[in-house]
Amino acid sequence: MEGAERGRRRAEGNEQDVRDRRPNPCAPRDFLYKNGKMRGFPAEVSLEESITIVLDSSEVLSGVCGVNDQNLKVIAGSLGGRIRTRGNEISLTGVDEAVRGRFKTVIDDLIRAVREGEYPSTEYVEALTGSFVQPESSGSALRDNLIQIPQGFVKVFPRSRNQAGYIQGMRSHDISFCAGPAGTGKTYLAIAEALCLVLSKKMRKLVLTRPVVEAGESLGYLPGDLTQKINPYLRPLYDAMEALVPYETIRRMEDTRAIEIAPLAYMRGRSLNDCVVILDEAQNTTREQMKMFLTRIGQGARAVITGDTTQIDLPRRSDSGLLHALSLLAKVEGIFIAYLHTADVVRNPLIKKIIEAYDAEKN
Repeated sequence: MEGAERGRRRAEGNEQDVRDRRPNPCAPRDFLYKNGKMRGFPAEVSLEESITIVLDSSEVLSGVCGVNDQNLKVIAGSLGGRIRTRGNEISLTGVDEAVRGRFKTVIDDLIRAVREGEYPSTEYVEALTGSFVQPESSGSALRDNLIQIPQGFVKVFPRSRNQAGYIQGMRSHDISFCAGPAGTGKTYLAIAEALCLVLSKKMRKLVLTRPVVEAGESLGYLPGDLTQKINPYLRPLYDAMEALVPYETIRRMEDTRAIEIAPLAYMRGRSLNDCVVILDEAQNTTREQMKMFLTRIGQGARAVITGDTTQIDLPRRSDSGLLHALSLLAKVEGIFIAYLHTADVVRNPLIKKIIEAYDAEKN
């Protein structure tokens, strides 16, 4: 009996130890972004390296922090340093003055959004903490250039000033060009804007096309009908659509012919009215193809032409229809041209480094 009693007391003591070691849900929350991971970090930091913002209510604090503090984790991952919450205060420590100013701009904008009845998503915070917002500017331009797709998974925000200008250009011009390196969102933003217009019934359908040029190798004969033959070349466009809306929505649009796949080689003689037309990988069009495509745009239609002038797969670079059009049409009224750069890369931080490495070798 004495052995059993000692065992019971030992078990109770172990249970009490476990309870003592459990985190207190009311305790301050602390986030550090280090080596690509979020970690708790109870260290002392000089007050000269910190900034504290006091919020006026716990409701505003909850909206700013996001679900499970996801917004704070995004901010810490982008700006660095350590974010700590205590009561109605949010603090950032371990950063320089410029980052502290950027942090204040971001938090002030989130507070303003919450007070206006919005609950900022992680997508919005990622855009807000990117290169788009400077300490002296406001995040209101982000909301002005928001792409909200009916039935869509996410709200699409520009991640840079150039992306914001690109969205504005697509909305205000019938024909828009966008040239830039891989990963800058050329195709993604074009697809998002096009889906928004078609699913909101502002445009009749979405037409997808691109030149059938292989990247450095020959695939040979492809089986199937015309649509099946060109589908592999249009896969990047479908990848973008599937990231934005449910697959059932895409299938329904195909069944109702709200999405049309149009091989560039068979577009001569057509007139595309009341639709959005996206020409992707336009750097691989010839001059004749580009002229033919641009003269297909009819009444009430919008065309978006995207391409990367550093990845031309034609035998001669000078034959590129995109390069020729960017030069020839630069001063034509009614045509918009956006240029995205390495700083606008949003696909993956490594992509920016890869592009910079290739550019350095080329130069």
